[in-house]
Amino acid sequence: MIPGFVELSRESLALAEAEAVSSAEALGGRAGSLEEAIDGLVAVELPDLSSFRALAERLALARRCLVPLPAPDGPVSAAHREGGQGGTAAFRRLGQPSGGGVDAGVLACGRAFKSGGGAIDLGRPSRKFWLAEGPDRMDHLFEEVAAIDRVAPTRRRMPLLPFRRPVSLPPKLARAAVNLARVVPGEAVLDPFLGTGALLAEAGLLGGRLYGIDRDPAMVRGSLQNLAYLGVGAEELLVGDAREVDFSDETVRFTSVVTDAPYGRSSSTGGEFLTDLIEQVIRRWSERLVPGGRILLITPAGPGAPVIRGTLRFRVPVRVHRSLTREFRLYERAGATRSS
Repeated sequence: MIPGFVELSRESLALAEAEAVSSAEALGGRAGSLEEAIDGLVAVELPDLSSFRALAERLALARRCLVPLPAPDGPVSAAHREGGQGGTAAFRRLGQPSGGGVDAGVLACGRAFKSGGGAIDLGRPSRKFWLAEGPDRMDHLFEEVAAIDRVAPTRRRMPLLPFRRPVSLPPKLARAAVNLARVVPGEAVLDPFLGTGALLAEAGLLGGRLYGIDRDPAMVRGSLQNLAYLGVGAEELLVGDAREVDFSDETVRFTSVVTDAPYGRSSSTGGEFLTDLIEQVIRRWSERLVPGGRILLITPAGPGAPVIRGTLRFRVPVRVHRSLTREFRLYERAGATRSS
């Protein structure tokens, strides 16, 4: 395993940290040592360097993936050694918007890289290095191995899609949610409260096989429009009550259920509380989860949360819109292993 770090974007910090760790697990990695904790960074371990690039392609609430450089004699010596490989580089300090022109540590590393044989290019460097203060109060040097595309999610925002509704889960939060569920290519993912299809869209972009249900035919038609616009196909989307309908293949097993529960009371269940509806739907489909499968449930924050069978792994309130807070809850079904 190769140790590394994810620099978080500081949006919904607890959710971002959980997203980074779950995404690393989806790629065969794991969380790193807490002893290596550095402010703004999450420690992870992955099988190889290419896995860090794959991690960057998954993440929404992060900025970049970094690997630490061996520096028994300090970051300046490490920078000099890296300069011996030639090429161009830029040195910056994490958390600072400027290039570090007045940062003594950054300047010292830049001079060392040049004296080692490299060149400094702040515009288009072939390599990027970052300094950060560690728990030992000393500077540590990291190389950026992959950057997160911060623009891509904005192209999937609701106002830009063919089927629009006033309130929908923003793409960044939808991607974080399916990352918590550890969606990987080829695995079956279910959203029993489909809505505009925001969650399934992100699951599909990660390679998941998509199944969805909504009682409103307009939502199912609109979701198909949005998925097609994003270049994502679905296995099957159904119109109906998620407690009753079933897919063409009634034996299909799911590795994850991801859903953003509807708002208010259900108008099709005789006035019963929405909590009861959510519990019944999740109870039914959790029986079709593989061992170790995950349930990512987004519900209204506050009292009266639904009771879900399974081990609660994560629970955090997240502001979704200016006046709307939702609670992200992650459950895991009993079982030693996941299989598709």
